[in-house]
Amino acid sequence: MTEVDMKKSQAGAVNRGTYFLFTLIVVGIGWAIAAVNTGISYLALGMDVIPIITGFVGCLVFVILMRFLHHAWWLAALSVLPAVFVLVGSVQYAPEAALDHRGVREKVRITADSAAADGGSNHRFTLTGPSGDELKETLDYDGSDPDWEVGDRLTVVSDPEGVVPVEAASDVDPDNRLATLAMGVAGWTGLALLAGRRGFVRRRAGRQPAFDDLA
Repeated sequence: MTEVDMKKSQAGAVNRGTYFLFTLIVVGIGWAIAAVNTGISYLALGMDVIPIITGFVGCLVFVILMRFLHHAWWLAALSVLPAVFVLVGSVQYAPEAALDHRGVREKVRITADSAAADGGSNHRFTLTGPSGDELKETLDYDGSDPDWEVGDRLTVVSDPEGVVPVEAASDVDPDNRLATLAMGVAGWTGLALLAGRRGFVRRRAGRQPAFDDLA
């Protein structure tokens, strides 16, 4: 039997029901990655680096599964875009939901900026409350173009338990973070279903991924 005949024989052995089950498993794994990483973010409030790492690993696992499901690379590459939504949503939803639920809102005035003293791009804004007392926590912004400056008045939300950093009230929007997460999961679901359909056809036809042919 020639190599071509062997490939055709193996391709014809692909079962539609089994491949559909594989597709549903990949979809379920995508949903699980989003849910588990959101849970990790809740458990690790104040330590964003943990859900960022676990979320990145989870997203990488999903991309790899998409490669095997589609039996090609381009849908796996496309799944990176919703992966960003899943990562951002799952990491940011928990702390913002915590602030929205138990946070204390307070009107403050910015009286100092650490970047003005050290010339850096990481800003640590000193806040003063209505009574003139300086808040223990600073409003942090890492970047060169903050939305605030010394003298500005704004409303901030602080965590009475001191776990979640202070944030501007305008930035606390858990519903938006949840929508971002949902869009990412929906994107993964749609791409996985498409990858399952196209992957089944590709395997039935005995096609090989383009990059694999170069090996």
